[in-house]
Amino acid sequence: MNKSEINPMPDFFDRYIDLVEEPDLLTAMNLSIQNLKTLDVGLLKGIGDLVYAPGKWSVKQIIQHIIDNERIQSYRALRFSRKDETVLPGYNEVLLASNADTTNRKIEDMIDELIVVRQSSLLLFKSFSKDMYLNKGICFNREISVLGLGFVIVGHETHHFNVIKERYYPLLSKEV
Repeated sequence: MNKSEINPMPDFFDRYIDLVEEPDLLTAMNLSIQNLKTLDVGLLKGIGDLVYAPGKWSVKQIIQHIIDNERIQSYRALRFSRKDETVLPGYNEVLLASNADTTNRKIEDMIDELIVVRQSSLLLFKSFSKDMYLNKGICFNREISVLGLGFVIVGHETHHFNVIKERYYPLLSKEV
């Protein structure tokens, strides 16, 4: 299904949805998997625990956050696709990040996990009928469709990898 079929476009979540260039959700998810498989892991490893400002997350913490968020958004999509009308809360990303120990994890293992989570999400979204995609629910005090949540998953990853490219890659040149 296409991004143009998201109705209404949810505020807050639109910042992620708008980052997805591919109009078809399943194609966008497949492309994101291919992009993850071609990441320069050596460059990410080189950044290590560097941060661009005090209090910011490391690259590994960002990747863990993407993984955690995708699991949450997929769970929301599953519930809404099945017409569960329970209002779902937001989540505390800072709490989750502060309680996820990434210090001894390898970047390549985290990327592999993210790919597997994305493949799982892709299979979940492939299982939905058109009616299921259009089902809506409330999370984080906003109405959003299953389709919208799928685009949030892809756009959220795009957002964070843009931040890594814009703010973390330049740290390597400062280290030389």
